[in-house]
Amino acid sequence: MKMEFHGGKELEAALQELKLSTRKSIARRVLKRAGAIFAERANALAPKGRGSPNLSGSYGVTTRLNKRQAAQARREGRDDVFMYAGTNDPAGQQQEFGNSRHVAQPHARPAFDETARPMFDLIQDEMAVEVEKSVARARRKAARAGK
Repeated sequence: MKMEFHGGKELEAALQELKLSTRKSIARRVLKRAGAIFAERANALAPKGRGSPNLSGSYGVTTRLNKRQAAQARREGRDDVFMYAGTNDPAGQQQEFGNSRHVAQPHARPAFDETARPMFDLIQDEMAVEVEKSVARARRKAARAGK
């Protein structure tokens, strides 16, 4: 899949006008909305039945990781904003990839393939809007403080 992002330099320059906490807050909001597109589709495609009754509906979007995942993130030295979309059901991996007693029933990868373009489009569009609003708000606040 090939995607192009236009306006990155302008967006980055505008982001530099904002406080770090504001930049991270904007990124979290936008990434959560984008991840929700994937999670909704993955929930719809998740197998339903006896083997995985809770899998459908278990996909969500969060910044939280379990202990093992958090330790891995710390080892990688992550300090940017990350948003994770996936299932909290251990059966999800077994359903997606299969095992010796169960044939694979892919649902997460097809969900990603279907939603990748809409997610990236949403990120590009909404980041621009959110940053523009936040920069305007910060400039108004600075003007009030300067008077």
